Amino acid sequence: MPPRKKFAPYSQPPLVRRLWRGIRLVLVAWILSVLFFRFVRPPFTPLMAIRAIEYWSEGKSGMKDWTWKPLGYFPTHVQQAIIAAEDARFMEHWGVDFSALGTVLEQADDKPKLRGASTITMQTVKNVFLWPGRSYIRKGLEGVMAPVAGILWGKRRTLELYLNVIEWGEGIYGLEAASQYYYGRPASSLSTQEAAALASILPAPRRLSPKALSDASEQRYDRIVKEAPTVAVPSPKPVHARYQERRDRRKDREASR
Repeated sequence: MPPRKKFAPYSQPPLVRRLWRGIRLVLVAWILSVLFFRFVRPPFTPLMAIRAIEYWSEGKSGMKDWTWKPLGYFPTHVQQAIIAAEDARFMEHWGVDFSALGTVLEQADDKPKLRGASTITMQTVKNVFLWPGRSYIRKGLEGVMAPVAGILWGKRRTLELYLNVIEWGEGIYGLEAASQYYYGRPASSLSTQEAAALASILPAPRRLSPKALSDASEQRYDRIVKEAPTVAVPSPKPVHARYQERRDRRKDREASR
């Protein structure tokens, strides 16, 4: 009986092995960067770099202002206005709102719709790691990356990142810079109406202004003001409220002496 031939074990081609190795390295590097930004604020975002080059080529200032603030700095009613505008179910999902996505798909017509059902987590991932513009590839990456980032960051950090990196006009990034630019005072002193006006221009912040709302922005503003008080937020008492309590306790102790 002739001896059986020995078959060499299957091995992937070198190119495929290098490709998978590269994918694994990129994935590990991205997860490490997500964990890094869990504790450290981003020095800049891809959008800021792209806009800076764009404005420089036009002879404009690349950045008017960018002031980082902790989440507790923003009053609860301000956070509620932003969440109501961008992702009212923010506290009910971990990155992708499948309920809203299903509604968008049901209402879709023959024309492709790349906007809609984008959560705060997805927008934060886009701003911190990806590029602007409408693209199915970018939307797909957002959908894959958002749940991972949402879990690793948690709600507080996700919202804190969002409020500090979102674009609010030409060279204006973050809510504090937007408040100072449009109203001349800190975001900690914004009213619900002012925060709603700022949130209403987020679909096109470089074209719109909270001081002169378009018809579409006016409708968005009315909805935000109406829904904001019922929106859940991840933040405890604002920083200024905690400081006020500390001052009150200190005064009580001094008065009792």
